[in-house]
Amino acid sequence: MSFSNLGLSKPILEAIREVGYDKPTNIQDKAIPIVLSGKNLIAAAQTGTGKTASFVLPILERLSASTTQKKKRFRALILTPTRELAIQVNASIEKYAKHVNLTSTAVYGGVDDGPQRQKLIDGIDILVATPGRLIDLYGKRAVHFEEAEVLVLDEADRMLDMGFIEDINKIIARLPQDIQNLLFSATLSNPVRDLAKSAIDHAEEISIAKHSASKANIEQWITTVDKDKKSSLLAHLINKHQWQQALIFIETKHGAAKLAAQLEKRGIKAEPFHSGRSQNIRTQLLEQFKNGEIAYLIATGVGSRGIDISELPLVINYDLPYPADEYVHRIGRTGRADAKGEAISLVSKDNFKNLCMIESRLGHLLERRVIEGFEPKKEVPISILNYVPKSKRRS
Repeated sequence: MSFSNLGLSKPILEAIREVGYDKPTNIQDKAIPIVLSGKNLIAAAQTGTGKTASFVLPILERLSASTTQKKKRFRALILTPTRELAIQVNASIEKYAKHVNLTSTAVYGGVDDGPQRQKLIDGIDILVATPGRLIDLYGKRAVHFEEAEVLVLDEADRMLDMGFIEDINKIIARLPQDIQNLLFSATLSNPVRDLAKSAIDHAEEISIAKHSASKANIEQWITTVDKDKKSSLLAHLINKHQWQQALIFIETKHGAAKLAAQLEKRGIKAEPFHSGRSQNIRTQLLEQFKNGEIAYLIATGVGSRGIDISELPLVINYDLPYPADEYVHRIGRTGRADAKGEAISLVSKDNFKNLCMIESRLGHLLERRVIEGFEPKKEVPISILNYVPKSKRRS
């Protein structure tokens, strides 16, 4: 199957070729014809499967027959959970729309809204927004919703995890009732299905995520270590393997800053990346990381779905995440578009429950490798693959 068989026009196909896409991924192959048909869609697709193109390309095709004519209006709205993802999605739109006469912009919090309001004045064909900032702009009458033709809820599970349900409902209530609704999520959890039931009628449903939780092109392994030895182990691994670039995930802002300082004492330069840093600094760090100017980025969960680097070789889980699906999102930063990737987790005994849930989610145990000199005094048991958290156990 090629993109030319999916019903896309020559200008969009030319942009796809220039980006370097050879053939559609599974989610693109299934989703693009449905979106082009004008039907509503609920799609489960994990990070790294090419889902952004699966809704952006057909939206561009649909809107390309005309352009927005009204001020402070938009024709397609893409809601995303984070500023980084909003910027990333808009950058993709700009690449794919290179040969069509359509406009787009991204609006998000953490920065002055003046420039964003200015960009909306003449009207926009595609608006990418975080829910909170869009509600703020609507309240200031900087944007109006009545010309919308398409709504995309991107990373719906993440938006619900971050507490955006009230804002999402406010936005949906103000949109025209006859628009096309598209929901994309890494998982179709019960809260996501509840949102879909309330917001999307008569939708087609596709799922790419169920059978690809453990991607064959990503080499995954863990090493067990005592908690107080993690930073020295990480430095040892970086020096031993001479890794050129790695995205390191950690749970807290304080932990990110502390780890960066610990690595610096060992001669390793790493930058912390978290919500406590300004949007301008975070944008600059991401750009430097993508350009290779920064070798090691230490990110809290804010980075798990907002970093898109086509050839990122390595993801390191300094802390294991919760819930288990977050592990899948994190490792999806590497091995994108079927490239080779590697995902390593440093696991201490206090991570045991999280490890059980992750390996249960994957359906198999992760390979364990012993690093000489860092064998843990507190042994990490073998996981219980049918482990169920107390909160989900039946009484």
